[in-house]
Amino acid sequence: MGDVLAGIHATWELESDALVIRFERGIRTPKLYQALRERRVPHEALASVTLTPGKRGTVVLHAVPRPGADPLMEAAAGQLKEGCDPYRLVLPAEREPLAARYRDELLGRLSPGDGDLMPGDRFLVAPPRGPLSFKAYDGRAIFDGASEVTFRWSWTGASSEKWKAGDQSFSVRDLRGVEWCSADGLDGYLRLVRRCGEPRVPQADRDPASVVFGRGYGPVHESLPFAAAVLAAIRSTDRVPARVATPGAVAERIRHLGELHQAGLVTDEEFSAKKAELLAEL
Repeated sequence: MGDVLAGIHATWELESDALVIRFERGIRTPKLYQALRERRVPHEALASVTLTPGKRGTVVLHAVPRPGADPLMEAAAGQLKEGCDPYRLVLPAEREPLAARYRDELLGRLSPGDGDLMPGDRFLVAPPRGPLSFKAYDGRAIFDGASEVTFRWSWTGASSEKWKAGDQSFSVRDLRGVEWCSADGLDGYLRLVRRCGEPRVPQADRDPASVVFGRGYGPVHESLPFAAAVLAAIRSTDRVPARVATPGAVAERIRHLGELHQAGLVTDEEFSAKKAELLAEL
């Protein structure tokens, strides 16, 4: 057991090689914290630690993760509100001397000068353990935890374009990223970014590779851990040698492209150009 520092809604424990953050479970605790439960952050995943004055007689310890180290923060892309940042520990102001000692102790264990991680590097922090499904406004998003993401459209919320395209299944191997736009703002959505370079549909409500949020749908504590888990799976797949394209795989991608074309989501010119590109892979 290492040094333990209890704050508001969370407790930090300093181990020999990592910072362990445990979150409380109560009605006043942010729902994202309750969903995360516990996170183990290796020291090499942190860039720095700061201590600053907080609101209403508090101080804030902030462990700053290195860009590219944590799939949760990569998926969030700076959209989390301060009160939901899992790397902030809020304490009463009278505990500032103790917090300062804890900051100095943690800083002494960090490795300076490591720099940012490259896009292809592995994540240093494990993705959240769940949830692996959530209800969006226009359907349900489901991730099997390793290899496949499925979107099942709802009768009431899905656009006609999505109904024409039908329920969607995506192999993680065919994805290169995830876009998450918080439901706390306007026009929230989760979009899967595919490797094949199919034309992007600007409106998420018309894009079969997206689910859209709304009031009560796709909340942060459900959709963000989901996005982080998918992103971590994509990164793991990137480290495995890619499969050689087979005629069957190319035919399936052309079939999917044809469905988008018939649904009016891809123009004649885009369909012809992409079909030729896919055939050239054989």
